[in-house]
Amino acid sequence: MRPLQCVLRAQRCLRRGPLASVSWLLLRTCRAHSSVPSSACPRPERQQEDGVWKDFSSRLATGPTFQDFLRSASVPPEKPSSPEVEDPPPYLTVDELSGRQRKVYLETYGCQMNVNDTEIAWSILQKSGYLRTSHLQEADVILLVTCSIREKAEQTIWNRLHQLKSLKSKRLRSRVPLRIGILGCMAERLKEEILNREKMVDILAGPDAYRDLPRLLAVAESGQQAANVLLSLDETYADVMPVQTNPSAASAFVSIMRGCDNMCSYCIVPFTRGRERSRPIASILEEVRKLSEQVLQLIHERDNICKQIHLPAQSGSSRVLEAMRRGYSREAYVELIQHIRESIPGVSLSSDFIAGFCGETEEDHLQTVSLLREVQYNIGFLFAYSMRQKTRAYHRLKDNIPEEVKLRRLEELITVFREEATKANKSFVGCTQLVLVEGPSKRSAADLCGRNDGNLKVIFPDVEMEDVTDSGLRVRAQPGDYVLVKITSASSQTLKGHVLRKTTLKDSTAHC
Repeated sequence: MRPLQCVLRAQRCLRRGPLASVSWLLLRTCRAHSSVPSSACPRPERQQEDGVWKDFSSRLATGPTFQDFLRSASVPPEKPSSPEVEDPPPYLTVDELSGRQRKVYLETYGCQMNVNDTEIAWSILQKSGYLRTSHLQEADVILLVTCSIREKAEQTIWNRLHQLKSLKSKRLRSRVPLRIGILGCMAERLKEEILNREKMVDILAGPDAYRDLPRLLAVAESGQQAANVLLSLDETYADVMPVQTNPSAASAFVSIMRGCDNMCSYCIVPFTRGRERSRPIASILEEVRKLSEQVLQLIHERDNICKQIHLPAQSGSSRVLEAMRRGYSREAYVELIQHIRESIPGVSLSSDFIAGFCGETEEDHLQTVSLLREVQYNIGFLFAYSMRQKTRAYHRLKDNIPEEVKLRRLEELITVFREEATKANKSFVGCTQLVLVEGPSKRSAADLCGRNDGNLKVIFPDVEMEDVTDSGLRVRAQPGDYVLVKITSASSQTLKGHVLRKTTLKDSTAHC
């Protein structure tokens, strides 16, 4: 009991000021640095008599602050990037937990979070051996990811369940029994009512119970209803990589948090999705990285996507990039460029640059010049800096680069860009390029203008040519047509050549 008494006495000595809540922590730290043994905890009166109390006070004043404890606090480990294999429950075998190639049909109702939940649920089921079907009649398992934000949303689900009831009753005995599950917010809010009112519902899984889907479905195989609607204080599915349920979708959602603590007086979300908690930053970045990798892979694989990426650098100096609050360094930018070029051979790159940003030194400027030479962009947009009201720079920085210096630096950047772009574009000379015709050239009525796969402008004569879609027919190119052009010359702005024939995107095979 003596150590506890010692802590209580120290708290009484420190009274109930702002330090009271952490006084025990401070006392333990001071004791660790003190020559007084921890087992000998004298009374405050004796400390004052012995002069020890004065020593304690000085140590307290010069010792560690609360911030030191925050810095030295151990960070709780994040969940591993891949889920750990857990032992099956004692009443189920590994084989029973397996999907055994059964087909799952998923329907999503409500908000974007439910879209993300559907992708998480499918990711978990896919790893357990289930297959996905887009045809309701083929399904062995039908899962509805539901919403409770409005009464109309819930009524939609009740109506859908009545439709599925007929489908389930007509299931052939020769086939695997059809299982129906309700997932998400409605399962959380109306768990007992759903199970009692709709006996044909086999499983219920709340927003924090998707990891349990294989077990719930295994239990349902025995003919029992199975439910898990427990809300969690820490479940974020950080280690589950969502699988897009619509492979042809043009967009994807990245969830960064779950639940809500706002408790708006009209909203049920805190009660159906639980308390607010954020995903670890590392898992968010990993998901975004994988999505970006998919985009690069898609550009590389598909002939109907231009092989051109715009990556605005703005400056080649890490110091200036920090002042601009761009969020990356020169080194990180160059590494990204290298990765893109490895992923998409022959990719065309364009960029933006600002000359003379606040505080830019001559050395900073030369680093931008060197970046232009290193990357060798095909297309560039370069400007002298001009201060804009309401921006952070307007309020926090000083536009201290003279106008003549800005213009001189801009001219140097333009000159270097043109030199390097000419070198890059000359690599196309001798190559046959697929060109999308845009219309007449602005500089010559006798020429047409179009764009190649890298979004570079291509000029070629407006003459008759063979049409590969109609053998023997000779035509003139029209806006929207695809033509093959043999490149004969190049500058920093355009490619020039002579047209070979009219073609289609499917039939074309542009090559050197």
